[in-house]
Amino acid sequence: MRRFALLVLAWTGLLFLNPASAEDVLRVGSKRFTESYILGEILTQTAATAGPAQHRQGLGNTAIVLAALRSGDIDVYPEYLGTIDLEILKNPQPTTIDQMRAALQPLGLGVAVPLGFSNGYALAMRGRDAGDPGIARLSDLARRPDLHVGLSHEFLGRADGWPGLARRYGLPQTPRGLDHGIAYEALAQRQIDVTDIYSTDAKIRQYGLRVLDDDLHYFPRYDAVLLYRLDLPRRFPAAWRAIGALEGRISADAMIGMNAAAELDGDSFAAIAKDWIAKHTGIGRVDGKPVHPTGARSDPEGVRRDGLLAKTFGNGFATLARQHLLLVCAAVLLGCLAGVPLGILAALVPRLRQVVLALAGMLQTVPSLALLAILIPLLGRIGTVPALVALCAYALLPIVRNTCTGLLQVPAGLRTAALALGLTRAQALLTVELPLAAPVILAGVKTATVMSVGTATIAAFIGAGGFGERITTGLALNDNDMLLAGAIPAALLALLTQAGFEMVERLLAQRRSR
Repeated sequence: MRRFALLVLAWTGLLFLNPASAEDVLRVGSKRFTESYILGEILTQTAATAGPAQHRQGLGNTAIVLAALRSGDIDVYPEYLGTIDLEILKNPQPTTIDQMRAALQPLGLGVAVPLGFSNGYALAMRGRDAGDPGIARLSDLARRPDLHVGLSHEFLGRADGWPGLARRYGLPQTPRGLDHGIAYEALAQRQIDVTDIYSTDAKIRQYGLRVLDDDLHYFPRYDAVLLYRLDLPRRFPAAWRAIGALEGRISADAMIGMNAAAELDGDSFAAIAKDWIAKHTGIGRVDGKPVHPTGARSDPEGVRRDGLLAKTFGNGFATLARQHLLLVCAAVLLGCLAGVPLGILAALVPRLRQVVLALAGMLQTVPSLALLAILIPLLGRIGTVPALVALCAYALLPIVRNTCTGLLQVPAGLRTAALALGLTRAQALLTVELPLAAPVILAGVKTATVMSVGTATIAAFIGAGGFGERITTGLALNDNDMLLAGAIPAALLALLTQAGFEMVERLLAQRRSR
């Protein structure tokens, strides 16, 4: 057991020493929606013509990606002027790009390279419903409190999202939150009537939606630009020059076409980016033949046209499985190192018992993504470290509770007999009480481990890898097969973990009966 613990700690150290954090690798980030994935790939492959580059894709919403940028975990990511102005800088009114640059400079950030298109927020309805003469503009929604509004979680909380929109138009509806990737399907199935969309979404045409006119001009312009660390041009001058050549090169129609290739045709983000770069910049072709930049590295992603079996066990399955397993093992080991002593403390000091158990239980009530959002600025980084801290926090309760319960179940007579034989209190705890409580403690570790297998999928939302990578991609593309390709291996790993612990419990029971 000691060798296993040392091995897991060594693997954990390797996880912390992420090769992508090396100073000679340009790191590109992206948010968790199709267009951001594609733009991130375009940036990565373009930068890779001048040196090594890595795409840390699908990191989450604006707050998480911005935290990654400020902490240095990424160097650049695609953003929109309206988001920078209202969501990041918190300006009550739209400002100029020069004013944004001045406000971002104290943060060590800059904005540059307008990509050539605008992707603004809007609200849309089914074509037949919006065709009603009474529903053509956003102001018309004020007269229809009966409509069911479903909005992405980020839009619900943004400064330029639903709260301000509802005030400007006097909208009476109470929206429900749902992931942007499934909003179109919910709209088509009449589970909702109105949703927020991006103006370059390919599915607007696919589902025959009508975009409601912003007649009071609430939404600002959302020109696509790059938000970057000010030291990027100095650290990667050649890559920055290559990225700068993208300025004004991507039209709205081209972006809609690339989004359609991902969401409707099933092409991978990397392949879409590679094709666009070859056609519009000449990069990636030698003697007329396409060549993939050798310096580009992306996190695992699937190709939608593959079958479920290929998506599950192909496309980097071994890498994702290793990442997921190491996250779980390291988190549970750290949970044991913290939880068993806390459980002993709760058992031996009655006045602290409820305090310790209450604190461990309180951690379980914090939503996982909320905990990650809190940990990122506290720890100053994304990836493995905050993911492990969060997973360890969720593993504490069953370990602490079962350790305390197991020790309290040891007969007082045995403890008294051990002390009467001359053992110290610490010796009695180590040689008598803990061995007798071991089955109950092991049951708590088993519960924590099985729970961690499922909870570890959240690690992908902050770039820590694991089977959650496929789940985030499936959500972005509304691809059920991709979702299952991440969920099925996680479920199988949970079953194998459960079976492994039960086998250990049987072996321990046999040894005790001899």
